[in-house]
Amino acid sequence: MSRINWTDDKLLSRLIHNKSDRSRWDTIHVLRKRPSEELLGKCLEFTKSSDPKIRSIGIDILAQLGLSPRPFLNETLTCYFDLLTTEKNPEVLLSLLYGIGHNNDNLDKVQIEKICSFCNSDNKLIKEGLVSALGFIDDIQVIDILIKLSDDQSTPIRNWATFYIGQGERNTKTIREALWKRIGDKHQETKLEAIAGLAKRKDKRVNEVIKREMIKGEFGTLLFEAIIATKNQEFLPLLQQNLKSIKEDQTINPEWEKDLENCIVELEKLK
Repeated sequence: MSRINWTDDKLLSRLIHNKSDRSRWDTIHVLRKRPSEELLGKCLEFTKSSDPKIRSIGIDILAQLGLSPRPFLNETLTCYFDLLTTEKNPEVLLSLLYGIGHNNDNLDKVQIEKICSFCNSDNKLIKEGLVSALGFIDDIQVIDILIKLSDDQSTPIRNWATFYIGQGERNTKTIREALWKRIGDKHQETKLEAIAGLAKRKDKRVNEVIKREMIKGEFGTLLFEAIIATKNQEFLPLLQQNLKSIKEDQTINPEWEKDLENCIVELEKLK
């Protein structure tokens, strides 16, 4: 029988005894689609367990319990921030911070300060969760922490922090310089996130970097977003050359080719 036909109790029991991470998340996704007062209560009880695995289960289900706007958002955030004051287990804190990240649109100043209090942690899991919790919060202290994390040794942490500061709306010298530091990042996606963030801010230094990436020919669709953001028609000849060179190449991803064509169309509209 498919798990979608299982009762909540059976799904929760399976989660407690799961050994496979994939089946764990499949089960959590099923439960998240069943928002009810009863399931809310069981998840809240899980978060009080002495077993960190069970605490994480409750936290992870609550993170996206029901479609947005979440029917139990207030109860969930109250639970999360109460737990932040006592929780010491890094894996549970990872779940908590990710859970907050899914629901951080309208946090108050006290809640933001509480999240920021983890900024000096050296634990990789906590830093990973912290990036998620702070994502897209428009606050000077938050941005300063994300800038610090954009220089982290961990690639996922560095990548996500660069993404958040790059996609944010603020445009300061500090932000632009932080993004510029990632231009030479060994991780391709992080580098492209930095390029896109600088292009969004019309930083003219990035134009030559974009040209170099285009000439190398090993770039993803993020570069097209950056090119469109620059509104610089000087890129058109290189784009058209790229399109011409791949027309007979059966190994090219059709979606990538479509994005390339769209990039050309968007720039040509500016003529």
